[in-house]
Amino acid sequence: MNLPAKRIVLLKRGDLVTRRLRPSVTLFGSIFFLSFAATLPTAAATPTEVQALKQLSLEELLDLEVISVSRRPEKFSETASALQVILREDIRRSGATSIPEALRLADNLHVAQKGSHAWSISARGFNTDSANKLLVLRDGRTVYTPLFSGVFWDVQDYLLEDIDRIEVISGPGGTLWGANAVNGVINIISKSAKDTQGSYAEVGGGSEMRGFVGARYGGTLSSNVFFRVYGKFFDRDDSVLPTGKDAHDAWRFGQTGFRIDAEPSTMNLLTLQGDFYGGDEDVSTGGDSKVAGGNLLGRWTHTFSEESEFILQMYYDRTHLNAYIVSNDFAPDGYLTDDLDTFDIDFQHRFPLGERQKVTWGLGYRFTHDEVENAPALAFFPTTLDQHLFSGFLQDEMTLWPERLRFTIGSKVEYNDYTGFEYEPSARLAWTATERQTVWGAVSRAVRMPSRVDRDSRLPIPFFPVIDNLLIGGPTFESETVIAYELGHRAQISDRWSSSISLFYNDYGDVRSTSLSPPDPILGLPFPLFYANNLEGHSYGVELSTYFQLLPWWRLQGGYTYLRTDLRVKPGMFDFNNALNETADPKHQFSLRSIMDLGENVEFDARLRWVDSFQYNVSGVPDTVPSYFELDVRLAWRPTENVELAVVGQNLLHDQHLEYVVAPPNPRVEVERAVYARITLRW
Repeated sequence: MNLPAKRIVLLKRGDLVTRRLRPSVTLFGSIFFLSFAATLPTAAATPTEVQALKQLSLEELLDLEVISVSRRPEKFSETASALQVILREDIRRSGATSIPEALRLADNLHVAQKGSHAWSISARGFNTDSANKLLVLRDGRTVYTPLFSGVFWDVQDYLLEDIDRIEVISGPGGTLWGANAVNGVINIISKSAKDTQGSYAEVGGGSEMRGFVGARYGGTLSSNVFFRVYGKFFDRDDSVLPTGKDAHDAWRFGQTGFRIDAEPSTMNLLTLQGDFYGGDEDVSTGGDSKVAGGNLLGRWTHTFSEESEFILQMYYDRTHLNAYIVSNDFAPDGYLTDDLDTFDIDFQHRFPLGERQKVTWGLGYRFTHDEVENAPALAFFPTTLDQHLFSGFLQDEMTLWPERLRFTIGSKVEYNDYTGFEYEPSARLAWTATERQTVWGAVSRAVRMPSRVDRDSRLPIPFFPVIDNLLIGGPTFESETVIAYELGHRAQISDRWSSSISLFYNDYGDVRSTSLSPPDPILGLPFPLFYANNLEGHSYGVELSTYFQLLPWWRLQGGYTYLRTDLRVKPGMFDFNNALNETADPKHQFSLRSIMDLGENVEFDARLRWVDSFQYNVSGVPDTVPSYFELDVRLAWRPTENVELAVVGQNLLHDQHLEYVVAPPNPRVEVERAVYARITLRW
């Protein structure tokens, strides 16, 4: 987030949040799991790794079942939404070492790396330093923070080997998923413990990813109870300043966890899983941050029939944040700490209503308890805050005449402590013209509810006799809204070629602005500044993706997005940042991916991407991040079915390049060329 004053930073992930857990503990956990896995007996034989990891054909990909669009299984080819699916095989062959790197495979996202441990990620625009219009789920658990309604990407980690797929929706998903699903939804889905039997280990290192290790073991507790445990640790080097000197933002992180899946009967599935993490992050402006946390999730799925089931899910999430906040012209540096406890319960039920209707409905409740210890340059009041979020949704999918025409209508209703009731309706129409192509359209309304930054934040001015704060949260700040219009087409053009295209127009209202207070009666100064809803505007664009099986051993995948955003100050209103602070988005993006099998045991993969230049805000004046091309390459060899040796090169076209800029006094940080090697073992 760029603030309305020179040399002031309100939020930057690397400077805001830390959690106290010794890195030695997480490193010990990873080493323990590696040793533990090596001593356990090997599980029953599974299909060979070559078959288990083979690429899906285009027809199999279109028949893949996804759940993120309608919260029930449906064919990818028939979804009435701009959806892309990143499969486990895609992640493996990309050479990604983190979830943000894996998300670069989704052509409908803008993924910008801000440093060694910080990213900005969004769909269809608004990718500011505190991007807040994208909802992210991990196995049904919402991971955005109520501090600023965004995602701390540095703590969203997992053993990538155990991810089944990532479903990425660009466009509103508020009807089913609720607030913050304004411009998109990312749903990260891990494999069942039943599908991860046996042992897995990986180790490697290189120029930027200096060293990493991970392991997982899956076994059975009884004939119908399956489990896995995992651990991982990595040490990532500093990124660089434009001069080539180290940016001093190195990153060390470890995580462990488990999952248990039980099948007490053919109609019931029980899941219990948890993750625990911690690490250290150096901060470019000085000091360091620490991150730590844990979560525990339980889920019961009861199946009545192929068309009817209910799911009851509960989770608890605990985070401790302790961050170095850099000084500014008005306040010294210091540390801000935040303890956040989240309890969430969610119920959903789907069933047929007659022969032509499929109904899905659900209820939810979330409670958060937030305690803050303020820093001199950044504060939140009240320092202790309890919040309640109640929600319910209803969706009805109707098969019309002819049989290939489906109409879906529904709405989510939420009640929050800031703005009361919020309504998010949606209507979607899908026509499966043939077995190989679907045309769809949608109209949706979504909201971005206020966060603690919008309502409760303060930029203090210590020791000033009249003005206590430079900027405060707006006490009457309302939810931001969008009404989205979408039209799309998805088709398998031939046995070797498939493509999809979506067009969209979004109408935004009550977008965040920074306003002036009435002049102070003594000095006549219009402070403090405060957050208001004085912006409005629209965006429109096109998203295109295509797959082509050039030869049996060679597949190409391409993607292109065009985005145009026009935000403006409402007539008669004011914004200190001249409507520049909420967007930082390239107009064009393009990518081309090549996937080759050079014989039975050798793989060669490459991905070229181009990101257009874009503007960002510097105290109400636009500046520019230049456009860039980059190339990632992976070469892998499997000497046996259970051993893989790989070399990966990332950002190979430049020694270093800029992808994003955060507000001063944070320096410009650039991403370096990187090479690493990885050894993978499965048994």
